Amino acid sequence: MKTYSPKPRDIERRWYVIDAGGAVLGRLASEVARILNGKHKPIYAPHADTGDHVVIVNAKDVRLTGGKENKKVAYRHSGYPGGLTETKYARLLAEKPAYAVEKAVRGMLPKSRLGRAMIGKLKVYAGTEHPHAAQKPEPLALGQTPKWEGLPKPEPKAPEPEPEAPKPAAKRARAKPASTKPAAKRTTAKRATAKPAAAKPGAKRTTAKKAGSPAKAEKPKAPRARKTKGEDE
Repeated sequence: MKTYSPKPRDIERRWYVIDAGGAVLGRLASEVARILNGKHKPIYAPHADTGDHVVIVNAKDVRLTGGKENKKVAYRHSGYPGGLTETKYARLLAEKPAYAVEKAVRGMLPKSRLGRAMIGKLKVYAGTEHPHAAQKPEPLALGQTPKWEGLPKPEPKAPEPEPEAPKPAAKRARAKPASTKPAAKRTTAKRATAKPAAAKPGAKRTTAKKAGSPAKAEKPKAPRARKTKGEDE
């Protein structure tokens, strides 16, 4: 089984509005930090910002318990020697209630650029009005967990057409590449001539008659007289 890691396409940002009238500061800060961090989602991962946007109204009505108004101190340093400033929470809630709530929520987020990205989704207002009506935030009670269906459902894919049977491709005559060799000289085969047969010893040499020469008339041979025995004596 593979470990799931949230991807940007799986993260859906929603908007919630929380009424802080009469809420305890620490309880309010912990609930808001959980939503900003995205721990209410099944796709939560500590290395990714999967949280939603939160709008807090009526921050002036936040309260502290156990007499912490005069005990709890907010510190701020200017960066210069002797620049430390101390402010009691009774005065801070009276003058800057939005800052007091934001400071409490910031302290419960990671101290890194991931935490700075999460706190950017928080909007705090001292009164009941806010300019985020266009985002249509859903009202969320303190301690209520937002409903989440899990990963977004993928869109159904259109059925792919069945592939057609491939047609037999016609054979193409491949062109022979032109040879780079120089053209060879055309040679003609020599005609085979009949050699005259070698003359055997004792045979008469005959010469071929020239074409077109008239044939000579042969003389009649006289009959040879036959000698008899009486004539020789």
